[in-house]
Amino acid sequence: MEVPVKFPVLDDPRPDDMSLPAFMVSTRRGFLPRMDPIVSLPPEFDPLESLLQRMPIKTLSGEPGLLARGELGDAVTKELPDLTDRIDKYQHNLPLMNALYRDYSFLASAYLLEPCHQRFVRTGEYGLARDVLPANIARPIARCAALCGFQPFMEYAGSYALFNYRLADPAKGLDDYSNLRLIRAFEHGLDSASSEAGFVLVHVEMVKHSGPLVSAALTCLDAASPTPSSGSREERLKLNAALATLLTSLRRINAVMETMWSRSRPRAYTSFRTFIFGIAAQSMFPRGVVYEGVGDGNGDGSSSSKRVAFRGESGANDSMIPLMDNLLAIPMPDTPLTAILRDFRRYRPSNHREFLEWVGAEAERVRLKDWALALAGDDHVVRGGEEEEEEEEEEEERVNESRRLWLQVLDQVRDFRWRHWCFAREYILKRTNHPTATGGSPIVTWLPNQLQAVLDEMGRLYELVGAAGGKLGKECEDMMDLAQRRREMLGKEVRKLCEERGINRLDA
Repeated sequence: MEVPVKFPVLDDPRPDDMSLPAFMVSTRRGFLPRMDPIVSLPPEFDPLESLLQRMPIKTLSGEPGLLARGELGDAVTKELPDLTDRIDKYQHNLPLMNALYRDYSFLASAYLLEPCHQRFVRTGEYGLARDVLPANIARPIARCAALCGFQPFMEYAGSYALFNYRLADPAKGLDDYSNLRLIRAFEHGLDSASSEAGFVLVHVEMVKHSGPLVSAALTCLDAASPTPSSGSREERLKLNAALATLLTSLRRINAVMETMWSRSRPRAYTSFRTFIFGIAAQSMFPRGVVYEGVGDGNGDGSSSSKRVAFRGESGANDSMIPLMDNLLAIPMPDTPLTAILRDFRRYRPSNHREFLEWVGAEAERVRLKDWALALAGDDHVVRGGEEEEEEEEEEEERVNESRRLWLQVLDQVRDFRWRHWCFAREYILKRTNHPTATGGSPIVTWLPNQLQAVLDEMGRLYELVGAAGGKLGKECEDMMDLAQRRREMLGKEVRKLCEERGINRLDA
């Protein structure tokens, strides 16, 4: 077997190193930024800071803000200079570039979608957004995005969620959810008890537990890449310990995800959702958006009438479940819906993208799934010499433990995606007929596409393991029974919603 090339995952996130990007995968902080996000901008950006503090529908003081009065567009025109040259002064401070990207992306989304918010409040319809982003926003966001490796529009990790929290008491750190606050908000999010704050901060609380996912994924791959002197028993035990860590971490993440119901109320979501829509595949932007003063999105100061369309902020751009997809090699159907899933990869920090690609390639190279499940045709299930009967029985039990853990980890991915679907149903589908999610995917069929893929994989592997003599026990049997019930329920719900909304599932 060829010598593997290790991905440079950080053990020490180096929070004081300003020369590194804010987002680099680490075993301690997982997919969170290397350091707590920068809150305060240099004084050169006071005009931007002033607008952002006055922008929310309800400001930190509790008074109505610019968006409440429909005055943000005029304020941007009158008050905001083009600060692109000030950005270049700090371009080698990459975490600060990330903070500026965050702040300009908030302003860009609010500016473009302000008319939609006003119309939605009056009529329940979105209407048309502004389709020209003025140069005093377009040029700076394009420049920051280029320096940080983002698209020049609001993203989940680099802007709305994972680089948008602060600590009320820095000494307490991330341990207590009640210590989290938002830096920027559109609606009432500067109130830590608001639904907008809960929506964002629950995501931060979930990703806080991603470090063990990263560490355990690396251990799984290492266990499947033995050195000539290693033995199958030690590798199998290492694998099982890593799978157990994945299982524990995913259960913890899913438990935090469940708190969304109480921390961000379903009835409140549509009131701030307007501002996190993207441009692509949205009725609000039928012709895309012109970024004034930006040539092909490079922020070089040249004029351009080219219209662009970026996908909007979406929790689907988080990296935790895609890590599991790639590590476990979950097959996705070859459909237009899966093509959207692939397109979403562009809207993650570049280091996250590269890590996820490496995990997928490495899992395929070492044939992790085949070895872990001891599937037929695998030529490195047993790497030692001949074993006595007792040791063979022990090895069989270790293999069955791998199979149980693998299916249980898959079930936690299923549980995550099932809950995500339940959120979409209760927060969105029951409250609006708008056909697309914030990221531009079809709201009815897109999440079920991935959920069905996980359910199919669970069923297929359970049959394969059974055929290979696997003895997985009643707990796995009960788990598979629940998965089958979820499969049937999902099919009925999607068929009903498609019929009600006149959607052709094959064309969606």
